Amino acid sequence: MAASLSISRLLTATAAAATTTTAAAAALLPPKSLSFTSLAVPRRSSLAIPRRPGKPLRLSSAAAAPTRAAISVGDKLPEATLSYFDPAGELQTTTVSALTAGKKSIFFAVPGAFTPTCSQKHLPGFVEKAGELKAKGVDTIACISVNDAFVMRAWKENLGIGDEVLLLSDGNGDFTRAIGCELDLSDQPVGLGVRSRRYALLAEDGVVKVLNLEEGGAFTFSGAEDMLKVL
Repeated sequence: MAASLSISRLLTATAAAATTTTAAAAALLPPKSLSFTSLAVPRRSSLAIPRRPGKPLRLSSAAAAPTRAAISVGDKLPEATLSYFDPAGELQTTTVSALTAGKKSIFFAVPGAFTPTCSQKHLPGFVEKAGELKAKGVDTIACISVNDAFVMRAWKENLGIGDEVLLLSDGNGDFTRAIGCELDLSDQPVGLGVRSRRYALLAEDGVVKVLNLEEGGAFTFSGAEDMLKVL
């Protein structure tokens, strides 16, 4: 009987200990009302860098100077050498004097071959109106860009242009600098560097008679229609 009593006390003590352990463990658990969802880390951290919407590329410098050029109406065009590919695919050079001496010439410049406004409006406009311009006495119609001659040839082929307009490379920018029409686009994120302002000029025997110089790459009054109006 003593042995049975001892075993009974042992079982009672063990059960009590187990109850105490369970209660202690329960005390360590979070209350039922606590949700782990409330402890979740927000998806957006305060340290996240916000994305900025992209901005369209504009062919004008943030620090663009007023629209002035070193050359003006009444001045003689400076001499410079320009390059191009002839119909036979041979690389040739010509000079400003060869293009203008004893002639009525139109030079128009674009900021860059293959750029949207130049490809869709400026150059095609002169190609379309070349017959009308020549009917009014224009001998030479030349498009000038600070691109190399290989790029200018590819651009010409891409647009399917014939001999209506002569595409000339001012690859080193010598002529563009000489007339003061540089356009510094170094602040743009696409590596355009220094290009030419957009313009159209009419020269007679090398002397500037009309100069329509745009602000940067704007296209407002340097098109073929504008030149037809002054002839």
